[in-house]
Amino acid sequence: MIKIYHNQMCSKSRAALTLLEERGEEFVVKEYLNQVPLKEELEGIVKMLGIRPIDLIRKNEEVFKQNYADMELDDEQWIDIMIQNPILMERPIVVRDGIATIGRLIEKVMELLK
Repeated sequence: MIKIYHNQMCSKSRAALTLLEERGEEFVVKEYLNQVPLKEELEGIVKMLGIRPIDLIRKNEEVFKQNYADMELDDEQWIDIMIQNPILMERPIVVRDGIATIGRLIEKVMELLK
C-alpha cells in the first residue's frame, strides 16, 4: 500500500496526489500537519529516504529561518523539531514497499510507482 504524506496547500503535493488518483493506485493519505508522524515513523522515513533529518527540512520556511537557521543539532534533535513543527518537513513524501521519495519532482513519484 502506498502512503503519501500530504499538505493540501502545496501544489507539488496536490500534483503527486493527482498522479496517484489518475493511475488508479491504492493509497492512504496522511495529512502530516494534522496527523503529525510519531518519532519512530519519522525516523523510518528518513532511513527509507537514505538522508539525514536535516535534509528533510524546508529551510525556506520562516519557522526555520527565525528559530533554527544557525543551529547545529544532532539527528534526533532535528527529528524532534520536525515533530514540533511539521510544516518544516519536505513534501510530499511518498512511501511504497519500504522505499520512500520526496515528490517535489513528479518524476520521482513516477519512478517509485514503476
